[in-house]
Amino acid sequence: MSILLKIIRYQFHDISRSKWIIIYTSFFFLVTYGLISFSNDTSKVIISLLNVTLIIIPLVSIIFGTIYLYNNKDYIILILSQPIKRNVLYLGLYFGLTIPLALSFLLGVGVPILLFSRDLKENFEVLVFLFTAGIFQTFIFVSISFLIATLNENKILGLGLSIFCWLFFSVLYDGLLLLVINLCQDYPLEKILIGFTILNPVDLARIFVTLKLDVAALMGYTGAVFQKFFNGNLGNFISLLSLLVWLVIPLLLGIRKFFKKDF
Repeated sequence: MSILLKIIRYQFHDISRSKWIIIYTSFFFLVTYGLISFSNDTSKVIISLLNVTLIIIPLVSIIFGTIYLYNNKDYIILILSQPIKRNVLYLGLYFGLTIPLALSFLLGVGVPILLFSRDLKENFEVLVFLFTAGIFQTFIFVSISFLIATLNENKILGLGLSIFCWLFFSVLYDGLLLLVINLCQDYPLEKILIGFTILNPVDLARIFVTLKLDVAALMGYTGAVFQKFFNGNLGNFISLLSLLVWLVIPLLLGIRKFFKKDF
């Protein structure tokens, strides 16, 4: 455990000095401040921030995570020459990246809301749900990026797969669902669509927050079906549990592949 903490601390210190982390934090700060300046209604600000975070966080997490692992190959080889377990090194690299990214998101969004929002108390619970969704998106897409980078030696191929993965979950997936719904509109698809929704971490994060906001127009058809079957606390629990599964499975697969990888 002490070795794991040392690796996390070193990686955290290294990542925190990166100019990209500063840019990432500043982006969320400026966007949040701008939204608050246009509207004093925190609930509307949260809705707008949700749309931004569901695009930016997965994109930055999966691309930055892929490049990060490829660029640290020499460091990984050096550490593996020491009596350190591979799973400890993998987890150290993983948490050393995800923690700074998650903190950047929390600071970039949280600080302007704390300083400039006038109705924070009324929307505090929804804000917690937004932060939770953003943190899960960071941890999930970094775990996916690590899995992709571990499976592929070719840096260009790995980066291309990461971009395609983000594009698929953020854009293409919902379009494919709409196509299926349109082609099979004469059949009962509600339960099937719930399963498809669980297979997309971006949709799960959106539903997780919008269930609390109770804004049906933002949920889409799959979100409305999800709300119908799992309304209230049950829906939030199912969403949170599914997000946790999305975090754990790529992480475990990545560790398993990392054990067998020949450096």
